[in-house]
Parts: sequence; C-alpha cells; structure tokens
Amino acid sequence: MTTTTSPRFDGRVLTPGDPGYDAARTVWNAMVDRQPRMIVQAASVTDVVAAVRLARDLDLEIGVRCGGHNVAGFAVPANGLMIDLTPLNGVRVDPIRRRARVQGGALLGALDRASQPYGLATTAGNVSHTGVGGLTLGGGMGWLARQHGLACDNVVSYTMVTADGEVVTASRTENPDLYWGLRGGGGNFGIVTDFDFHLHHIGTRTLVAEFDFRAEDAVPVLEGWRDLNAVAPRQATFTADVHDTASGPIATVGFVWVGDPAPGLRLLPAMRALGRPVAERVTTPSYLQLQQRDDTVGGHAYRRYSSAHYLRRFPTAAIEAFLLRGAADLHAGTHLPGVGLQAHGGAIADVADADAAFSHRGTTFEFGAGSRWTDPAEDEVRMAAARSAGAALGPYADGVYVNSLAADEGQHGVRRAYPAAKLARLTALKTVWDPHNVFHLNHNIRPHSR
Repeated sequence: MTTTTSPRFDGRVLTPGDPGYDAARTVWNAMVDRQPRMIVQAASVTDVVAAVRLARDLDLEIGVRCGGHNVAGFAVPANGLMIDLTPLNGVRVDPIRRRARVQGGALLGALDRASQPYGLATTAGNVSHTGVGGLTLGGGMGWLARQHGLACDNVVSYTMVTADGEVVTASRTENPDLYWGLRGGGGNFGIVTDFDFHLHHIGTRTLVAEFDFRAEDAVPVLEGWRDLNAVAPRQATFTADVHDTASGPIATVGFVWVGDPAPGLRLLPAMRALGRPVAERVTTPSYLQLQQRDDTVGGHAYRRYSSAHYLRRFPTAAIEAFLLRGAADLHAGTHLPGVGLQAHGGAIADVADADAAFSHRGTTFEFGAGSRWTDPAEDEVRMAAARSAGAALGPYADGVYVNSLAADEGQHGVRRAYPAAKLARLTALKTVWDPHNVFHLNHNIRPHSR
C-alpha cells in the first residue's frame, strides 16, 4: 500500500467510533451494514477531488453517497472510502432563465422547495428525500416526465470529478460524449458535484385520483385502465398497485395529474365506469404535497428488496400475473410484496433513443415489486417472494430501469438496462473516462480492460 499524507479537508473526516460515523453510513436499507475505513463528508468540490486522490493513493474502494436511497447500498464500501456529498446540498434558482443549479448532495425536496415559489419545477422523482444525483444519473422518472421528459432530459450541464481527480464540465457542446453517457449511465464515469437543470412553468396545483377494487374483481378494471392510459393526456400519469389489507388483497388504479385540476377531473367519469370500487379518493394536493406524499418516516430502519421490469405491453395474461404477485392464488400468503405500475410515454418517448444513455423509451409501464420488513429472519422468504413476483412478469418484460436493479443482478442486470449497442458505446466511454474502473461500486459498466 502506498504511504501518503492525508490532505486537509473543508468538511469532516469520520472513522469508526467517531460521532456521526454510524449515521453517515446508514442508507435506505437496513440490510446494508458495512463499515468504511473513512467517510469524507465533502463540503466543497476541492474535498471531492482530494478524497478521490486519497482513495487512489491508499488503494481504497470508493463509494459515493448522495441521498443514500439506492437500496443496493453501493454508497457504503466495506473498509473503503465513502465520499458523502450530503453537505453539498445547495440549490440556486434563476426564475428569469428558468434554471436551477443543484449541488450533488441535494435532495429532491430541496429542489422542489426552491423552485415552487415561482411556480417552476423539473422532473424530480416521487419521494422528496431521494438524492438528486443518484436519481438523475440513472434517468430520473417522476410525475412530470410525461410532460417534460426525464430528469436527465432536463440537465443542461454537469460538473464532474473524474477518476484522476480532475474537474470537467459536460454539456451538448463541451465533452458531448460524456454528456450523453451521464444522461442515464449512472455513476460510472465520475462524481457529479453540480447539475444545471432547465425548469418548467407548471404552477403549484395537482390532482390525485385513486379507486380501490377487490383483487378478484380487478382483471376487467385493469384492462379498462390500461386502455384509458393509451389515450390519456400527458398531464396524467396513470398508476396501479396491488397490496394486502385486513379484508384481502386490493388493486388500486388511478392517475396523478400535475397542473390545473379542472381538466383532470374530466377523466373521472371514465375511471368510475371501470367498475364498482370499494373506495374512492380524489384529492387536490399542492405540488409540494404531492412530492412528499410517498415519503417514509424512519425508512432507514427497514430491510428492503425489489424486482423490476419495463413493460411495452400489458395483455390480460400479464394483468393476471400482476394481481397474483408470483403466488398460486390471490390469497396465497402473508409475505407477498406490494406491486405497482407507473405509466411512461409522452415526452419520455419524444426523445430519440440514441440521444442519451437512458434506454427503453418505448416503455408503456414501469413495473416494480417491493418488500420491506424489519426481522432479519424473514430475509430469504421476503426476497424470494419479490423475485417470484418479478419472474411472473418476466415474459412480458422489455428491459429495466437501472435505478431499480437489485444489488444481486450483476452484469445480467446491466445488460437488461442497456441494449447491446448502447452498452457497447457506454463501455467505450467508460474506457476513456475511467479505464481502471475506479468507480465500480454501482451497476457497473466495465471498461474494455476489465
């Protein structure tokens, strides 16, 4: 191991036993309990540069934490060096130019709070305590995507620290190949310390409509919901899920509408005509409230596992599999995962597939099966159930969102996320920017030499 002098940092350096060390290594999955040799809580881009160079001098694996929401826990390297970007959490909004300059450790809620006083926003996930960096680098789905594209489609430029500790800018005119790769290629090429986003005038109002049906009655409901989605306005993002209740499994269908609720209300008669629901909820939250409605208090205490797919089609056989969740019948067990669908299309599909690393823009629905629990004794049964639910939809799948890949999918998962030609271009880009695979704690795109 190379002997080196530790640099001076503007932020904090934590080692095991220091106050704040355990909190800093805690991420959105209690199954992840690894101990880095040190955690650099970067307070400046200079800190990030110094941390990368120190890790390379000491031959330590590098993990990068933005919001800590990736359940694979790549941010936490065992006996490695974690670069914690959370102190770099500033957001500056220029309402005249409709731009937001966002640091790499900011959470989505900070971006929303800074832009909404002007009636502005950009696509920013569905959970406010997700990190801007991780979400955007993988693509960035959210309630505005059908209107304004994915988060990565709204990035004007990136500032990135390379594996050699250099600071570069990527945009359509500066390092355009890197800009292409950062739009969906994940954290494979470097550490992004700043994002420059384009903002949109969306107002501050939304509409959420949800209709609950008994799962045994839901096949024709989901068929009708699927057909309505095919002609839905771009302001509507159709959603569906199946979850357990005390009275049995429930299928919920509906939509989220961003903008003036009045036009969205016109969709309600068609939704109500799908069947006789056991419950109905129609609300008009503010956009900030919408962005926070799926937040989970104390979520770091849960153990988590998920399985996901992209679906171009959703035939009746897929609907039946969706309702069964990998089980033999609708009332088969107590450890079945929740499953959900979120509609794509609209502005997502307007972008040519070759325009960015993000792939599968022809997706109709994104499917996810997820479990959360607290007892370690349930680990195997919970993960197996989520895998079974995912496998049941496998025959209808066409790719996957890289941000939804499970930690154990490895290179098979990477090949699902990127078609072969796209992966070949990403591999060539990785070979240029990170030939030694310094940034490999991710859904890794390996350079040619590896």
